[in-house]
Amino acid sequence: MSDIEKVKKLRLATGAGFKDCNLAIKESNGDLDKAVEILRVKGISKASKKMSREAKEGVVAISGDNRKTSIIEVNCETDFVAKNENFINFVKELSELNNEKNSNIEDLKNTQMQNGGTVNENLVALIAKIGEKITIGKTKTISNNSSTNYQYLHTVVKDNLAKLAVVVSLETKDESDTVKNFGKQLSMHIAASNPLALDSSLIDKDILDKEQELVNEELKNSGKSEDIAKKISIGKMNKFKEENSLLTQAWVMEPKKKVKDIIKELSINDLKIREFSRIKIGE
Repeated sequence: MSDIEKVKKLRLATGAGFKDCNLAIKESNGDLDKAVEILRVKGISKASKKMSREAKEGVVAISGDNRKTSIIEVNCETDFVAKNENFINFVKELSELNNEKNSNIEDLKNTQMQNGGTVNENLVALIAKIGEKITIGKTKTISNNSSTNYQYLHTVVKDNLAKLAVVVSLETKDESDTVKNFGKQLSMHIAASNPLALDSSLIDKDILDKEQELVNEELKNSGKSEDIAKKISIGKMNKFKEENSLLTQAWVMEPKKKVKDIIKELSINDLKIREFSRIKIGE
């Protein structure tokens, strides 16, 4: 077999570029197995150099069914790569594996993919092949035996891949179209309104502390008396909690009403929002 034929075979086997394959064949003295190992090591080296760069593009993928649904974010550097066929195929398979592993990142990275390599090995190879930093971002699996999951994808890239994904879990014995329609609308509302938690008591304390700092800084040089400044501060914090808690947000389809008002109007006594997840690329 000539060196040119070996280069072609190596390119087919590894997906690496002509120049890299040609150098690997020369370095290995024509031994294909050694050449593959050389490319693998170089791929890891290339990947580590790229990890210092920013990766704010990419896609979010949804997998599973209405009982168990998972979201995974995979980041890259450019929107061009986010539409690359190799990248998309990797994310699609990764998404299914993520659902199997219940969004456990460490388990996921060590899981074997269809080509026999682990997720981590395939990730390194993809970085070397495409030439951009690629990282696994946020993940979430929602699974409740007594509830049904509804999902929404915004700015779809392809099939189950998009720029923003939402999953919301509703608990009720009612299986009517009214509930199904509300589930779809609620997932769209969450996509648009980006609530931080289901209700104010569940908002992360660090977020509230940071917001309180910003309010205090704003009022510091306002010239208001201490009592008035305190009242303004309480009012601002209450408004922040209301606007960022799902149940007290203005319903996007009818802003004069809150989400909790819409639920009450449905008159389904056992209807509850169990949990939700919203992941937007780069956020």
